[in-house]
Formats: sequence, C-alpha cells, structure tokens
Amino acid sequence: MQFPEEITFIAFDIDGTLFSAEEIILPVYEKAIQQFIDNTGKDLAVPSRSEIMSQVGKPVKTIFQNLMPGLEETERDSISNSVLQLLCESIAGGGGHIYEGVKDTVAFLKQQGKKIVVASNGRSPYIEAILQVSGLSSFFEDLVVINNTSIMTKGDILRTYINKYKISAKNILMVGDRSSDEQAALDVGAPFIFCKYGHAPKGEVTRFDREIEQITDLRHIR
Repeated sequence: MQFPEEITFIAFDIDGTLFSAEEIILPVYEKAIQQFIDNTGKDLAVPSRSEIMSQVGKPVKTIFQNLMPGLEETERDSISNSVLQLLCESIAGGGGHIYEGVKDTVAFLKQQGKKIVVASNGRSPYIEAILQVSGLSSFFEDLVVINNTSIMTKGDILRTYINKYKISAKNILMVGDRSSDEQAALDVGAPFIFCKYGHAPKGEVTRFDREIEQITDLRHIR
C-alpha cells in the first residue's frame, strides 16, 4: 500500500481503530443508569450491548439522544457524564484493550516524520485516559475535540488541524472504522483508510481510499 509523500499528518479515530471498550461498555452503562435511577426515582431501561455499540463513533450528545430519547437533555447529560467518569476509571484499571501492534505502528509512523493527531467524537478525558494507559500520549500532537460550539463534527476537527497547521486536505490522512470517519474525510476532501477490524457493521462504510485488515498494515505508508 503506497500513499503520496504529501501525507504529513495522520488523524486517528480511537474507538474501533486504536482501542476497544466493547467488553466494558455494558457494565459501565448499567452502573451509570442505576445511579440515575437511585438519584431521581425514574425508571430507565438499560440499552443492550449491541444497541450501545451501534452508536459508538457518533458525537456524544447524539449517542445519548438516540439511546434515551424519552429523557430531557439535562438528564441525558447527567448519565453521559457518569458514563464518562466510569469509563475513565475502568480504563485506568485495565479495562478495554489496545489493538495488537498499535503502539509499535504509531511509533513507526512518528519515526517516519508523520505528525500524529486524534480525530475522535470522544471527550478529552476519555481520549487522554486511553492514550496514557497505552503509552501513546507522547506520540500525539495537541488534542482537538468536539466542543458543541465551534467544533460540532469530526470533519470540524480535521478542518481545525488543517487551518492550524496551514496544510491542505490532501496532507492529512483520516484513519477510522465507522461512517463518521468516512464522512469526516469526505467533508474536507481528505484521503481515508477504513479499518475493517473495527466496530462498523458490514456495509456501513463504502467510500474509502484503502482498507486495512489490521493496524500494522499502516507501516507500509511512505
């Protein structure tokens, strides 16, 4: 797999690309929802693991609006904040897992002179917890995340990097596993690598420049 030398930045999605929280996600939601029930007295069903995983990769507010449409936004935000805290605690305690070969691959790309950035719909505490536990923090440039004001989508994140570092869309490669990654690349006109091993159901992602079977395939970028 050969890519043009003009690619100087690589933007990584996190969930399903570098890391998987699939094995811890349901217990975290169960605990957060039980806390909400205990605090409010309201009854609320826990989404299934498959329902939760179908939302992974979307902006946080969208995830909770889709999973809990009957709640007020402030109530959804309360549960969302609990989920974030519990996820970070679980990750710090060894929950979830980094995909095999991630650290070596990111280190290799950094050694090749690539600037490594994050393009994730996750919030900064979650991303930082993953990068810290996995020993990846030192490889990444500054972190840009959705702020629900000036940065609303993953495409906005890519656009922020493009503007900040005065590069063009062809200089930044998006690497991810979900349709939100596909759309982000399309939004700015950047090349996109689809990670087949991630969380996307078959057929969700259809437009990409290359697809990879494992993260280590990225070592062949030149």
